[in-house]
Amino acid sequence: MTTEQSTPRVALVTGASRGIGRAIATALAASGHAVCVNYRTQADAAQEVVDTIAKAGGRAVAIRGDVSKREDVDALFRQVQESLGAVTVLVNNAGITRDTLLLRLSDDDWDAVLDTNLRGAFMCTKAAVRSMIKARWGRVINISSIVGLMGNPGQANYAAAKAGMIGFTRAVAREVANRGVTVNAVAPGYIATDITEDLPAELKAKVLEAIPAGRFGEPEDVADVVAFLASDSSRYITGQVLNVDGGFVTA
Repeated sequence: MTTEQSTPRVALVTGASRGIGRAIATALAASGHAVCVNYRTQADAAQEVVDTIAKAGGRAVAIRGDVSKREDVDALFRQVQESLGAVTVLVNNAGITRDTLLLRLSDDDWDAVLDTNLRGAFMCTKAAVRSMIKARWGRVINISSIVGLMGNPGQANYAAAKAGMIGFTRAVAREVANRGVTVNAVAPGYIATDITEDLPAELKAKVLEAIPAGRFGEPEDVADVVAFLASDSSRYITGQVLNVDGGFVTA
C-alpha cells in the first residue's frame, strides 16, 4: 500500500534566489507546489523568481531569512505557515564558500561555512519535520556536493559541511521513515552557475576532460532530480545520496 499526500503541497527552498536554488524553486512550482523562495541578501533576484513562477501560473512568495540564525529560521517557518501553509517539502540548498588552504583557514571562515551549510540544514529540518510527522508525509532533500564525497584542496570547511549533510541525511532518514517522511541528499558535480563561470579557462578544460558526459551540468539537471525526490514516485527511496555529476564520481 502506498500513501500519497492529499493536502496542499508547500515547498521551502532555501537559498533560492539564483543558480541551482532558483531552478529547483521553478521546477517544484511547475510540479504543482506552492513555493517559498528563501533568500538572505538578494531580494530583487528572489522576487524575479517569484514573478517567473507567477507568470507560469504558479504560486510563490519570497521570504528573507539567514538559515544560520535560529531566530531567522523560526521566523521563516512562521511566515511560510502564514503565507502558504505547513511545509511539506524542504530543500536545504542554502550554502556559502570561504575557500582557502587549511593553514590559512580562519576560525571565522570555518564557522561561517559550517553554520550556514550544515547547522542551517539541521535547524530547518528540525522545524519542518514536526509537521511532516504529524501529516505522515514529507520530503526533505539536502543539497550536498561531490566535494563532500571526494574532498577538494582549499575547501576543507565546505567539504566537511557537505559530508556532514550526507551523514545527517542518513541518520534522520532512519528516524522518520516509518512516518511517511523521506530524507535524501543530492550531490551536484560541476554545474554551470556563476561560480563555475568564473573558473580559469585552463581549469575548466581540465575539469571537462574528467567528466564522462563531456559537459558541465545545468541547474535544471539538479532541479529535475529534486522534483522527482519531492514526488510520490520517490516514496520508497530514503537515506540515499544521488550524484548529479555526469559520471565524475563513480565510486
